[in-house]
Amino acid sequence: MTIWKNTLAGATMAVALSFTSVATYAETPANMLVVANRIDDITTMDPAQSFEFAGSDVNQNIYSKLVNFDPLAYDKGYVPDLAESWAVSEDGKSITFTMREGVTFQSGNPVTAEDAAWSLQRAVLLNKTPAFILTQFGFTPENVKEMIKAEGNTLTITTDKRYATSFVLNCLTATIGSVVDMKTAMEHEADGDMGNAWLATNSAGSGPYSLVSWKPNESVTLQAYDGYYGGKPAMERVIVRHVQESASQRLLLEAGDIDVARNLNPEDVAGVRSAEGVVIQEELKGRLMYLGLNQTHPVLSKPKVREAFKYLVDYEGMQNSFLNGQYTTHQNFLPATYLGASNENPYSLNIEKAKELLKEAGVENLEIEVGVREAQERIEIAQSFQNTAAQAGVKVNITVGTGKQILDRYRARELDMSLEAWGPDYPDPQTNAGTFAYNPDNSLEAKATGLLAWRLGWDTDGLTPLTDAAVTEGDTEKRIALYQEIQAKFRETSPFVIMFQQIEQDGVRDNVKNFTTGEAISSADYKKVTK
Repeated sequence: MTIWKNTLAGATMAVALSFTSVATYAETPANMLVVANRIDDITTMDPAQSFEFAGSDVNQNIYSKLVNFDPLAYDKGYVPDLAESWAVSEDGKSITFTMREGVTFQSGNPVTAEDAAWSLQRAVLLNKTPAFILTQFGFTPENVKEMIKAEGNTLTITTDKRYATSFVLNCLTATIGSVVDMKTAMEHEADGDMGNAWLATNSAGSGPYSLVSWKPNESVTLQAYDGYYGGKPAMERVIVRHVQESASQRLLLEAGDIDVARNLNPEDVAGVRSAEGVVIQEELKGRLMYLGLNQTHPVLSKPKVREAFKYLVDYEGMQNSFLNGQYTTHQNFLPATYLGASNENPYSLNIEKAKELLKEAGVENLEIEVGVREAQERIEIAQSFQNTAAQAGVKVNITVGTGKQILDRYRARELDMSLEAWGPDYPDPQTNAGTFAYNPDNSLEAKATGLLAWRLGWDTDGLTPLTDAAVTEGDTEKRIALYQEIQAKFRETSPFVIMFQQIEQDGVRDNVKNFTTGEAISSADYKKVTK
C-alpha cells in the first residue's frame, strides 16, 4: 500500500495528540458547538467552486440562497430564503423572484437582487467544477447576463427551455446557489477573478455564521452573525475539528471535549451507546460509495472487465462486518428516497464469474492502482476489494492520500481506479443522473470535472440523450420510468461499481438539540442547534 507523505503518519501523530489532550480540554461552553469530523477534503470556501462534503457543510451555514431548507422540516422541500416569493411565466421558462427586504450581509451591506444575479452569473463565468449545475439550463459566459437579470427588488432567471419549476428551484439549493456580497468580493478581486482567491479562505455571506478561520486539515471556526435575518443562532461559535480516527473521536466525545462525533466506526458506535451523556443519532444520507474505473485505461475500458469488477466486491461481507449499521448495499446512482430510485442490486461476490469474464476479455496478470482517501472505512473497503480481486488474478495497489490529493488525481484522469463517495447536490434525480450518466463532450479539452462520467473518460454509451429526455419530461410517472431505464442500462454497462448508501451514525452529547447533517438532501445546519 502506498501512503503519501504526511497522510497516515500525520494521522497517527494526531491520534496520539488527541488521546493525550483529553485531560487538558475543558467541557464545551453552553454557547459553543464543537464537532469532530474529517475535513481534509476542503479545497476552497468559495461557493462557486466548493464541491466537497465538508466544504458544503461550512457554506450551508455561511451563505443564504434564494431558496433553502428548514433544518427541522426537510420533508417540506425547498422554502423561501432570500427570495420571499416567486412567479413563473406562462411559457414556464422564466422565474421571477421577489427579494426579502431588510436583509444584510455580514459586512453590513444590504442584500439586493443585483447581488443574487451577480452571484449566479459569477458562478457561470468562473466555470469551476460545480458550474454544470447552472449551465445545464443553457447559461453560458456569453449569455448569462441576459438570462439572469436583476431589476429593482426582483431577479428573473430565464432558462433555455421549459423545465419543471421544482427542478430549477432544487438546483438553487445547491452550494453554487449561494448569494455572495458583490461589493465585498469585488473589493478583493485579483486579476479578474471576481474575488475567487480571496473567497477561498474568507466569507462574504448573509447566513447565520461567518468564517473566522479555516486551517486545512486542522479546523474550521465559525462565528454567529448578530444581524442574521432569521435570528441570531444560540451557538455563538461552531468549531469543526479535523479528527481523523474514530477512536479519538469517541474518547473526546465521552470526555465531553466535543459535542458531536461524525466519523465513528461501528465498533465505537456500539461502545458509545452505553456511555453516559451520549446518544447515537442516525440519518439516512444520499451519499454513495463507489469504485470508478478509468476508461482511458486500455484494459479497464473493456466491457467484460467492467462487468467482472462488479463481481469482485464483497458487498454483503463488508455490510455485515466493518460497515455494519453505517452503509447498506445499493448498486444504483439514485439514492433510496429519491424520485425514480431503484432497489435492484443484481451483483454479489462471485470470484468464478469474474474469472470467466476476465478470461473472455483476454486479460491476465492485470495490475492496477486504486486511489483512496485517508479514511478508515474507505481503506478497509479498498483492502477488501484488494483481497477479492487477488483471488481472480488482479493485483490492486492501494494509494492512500488526503481527500484533496485523491480528488485532484481523479479529476485529472490520472488514477486507474478511484474509491469515492458522492452525495447529491440538490433533491432531484437529475442531481445524480446528470453526472453519473451524462457526458456530452468526453474530450480532455472539455475539462468537465463536475461530471463523474467525464472524470472516468466514459461517453455514457447513449445515456446522455436519455438523461436529457428525463430532465424535461413533465409527466412524473414517465420521468420515473426514464430514470429507472437509465439505471438499468447503467448497472450493466457503466464503469462505476456502486456499492453502498450511507447511514450516518453520529455520537451526540445528550444536551445538544436540533443538530442535523442534512439527511439525504442537504448539508449540516447549525442555526437551530441549542444546548
